[in-house]
Amino acid sequence: MATGIEREMGRVEAFSDGVMAIAVTLLVLGLTVPAIGSEQSLASNLAHSWPEYFSYIVSFLVIGIVWMNHHRMFSLLVQVDRTLIFLNLFLLLWVVALPFTTSLVATYLLHGFDGSVAVAAYSAVSFMMAVGFTAIWSYATRPGSELLGPDVDPIALRSRTRGFYAGLVVYVFAFGIAFLSAVAGFILLAATTAYYAFDQLDG
Repeated sequence: MATGIEREMGRVEAFSDGVMAIAVTLLVLGLTVPAIGSEQSLASNLAHSWPEYFSYIVSFLVIGIVWMNHHRMFSLLVQVDRTLIFLNLFLLLWVVALPFTTSLVATYLLHGFDGSVAVAAYSAVSFMMAVGFTAIWSYATRPGSELLGPDVDPIALRSRTRGFYAGLVVYVFAFGIAFLSAVAGFILLAATTAYYAFDQLDG
C-alpha cells in the first residue's frame, strides 16, 4: 500500500503529466487546414505554411523533453514539500503558455518586425520555463535537502546546475537575435531544444 508521501508525489507527477499532455494537444489544434477554393494548390498552400509545421515540431519536442527531464528529476526524489510544489506550478504555468507563443511564431514568423516580436515572446516563455526547471532542481539539491533519495549524491547533482544556466543564457541571446532575424532566432531556439535532449540530470 502506498504511503502518504508516495501518494503526494504521485499526485504531483500525475498533475504535471496531465498538464503537459494538454499542452501538447493544444499544439496540434493550432495547425490550420488550407481553405478550399484558394487560388493556390493544396501543395503550394502546405509549402507556404511551413512556419506552422516547423514551430509545431519544435514546440512538441520542447514539451516532450521537459516531460522527460521532469520525470527523470522526480525519479531522484523521495518526497515533495510545499515549496517544491509551488515551484512545479511555476514551471507548468509557462509550459501551458507555449502553445500560444507557438501560434504567434506560426502566424508571424515571416512578417518582418512582427515576426521578431513573436520569436522574442517564444524566447521569453522558454526562458521562464528554464527558470522554473532550474529553480526546482536547485531547491531539490540544496545543501541539507531531505527531498533526495539516500543513494543520491547531492554534490554531484548540483554540479549539473551549470547546464541549466547555459540554457538560460542561450534563451536571452535568442531574444536579442530575434530582432535581427526572426528565423535565425527561432532556429537557435530549436538548436537549444537539441541541447536539452541530452540528460542533464545524470550524476
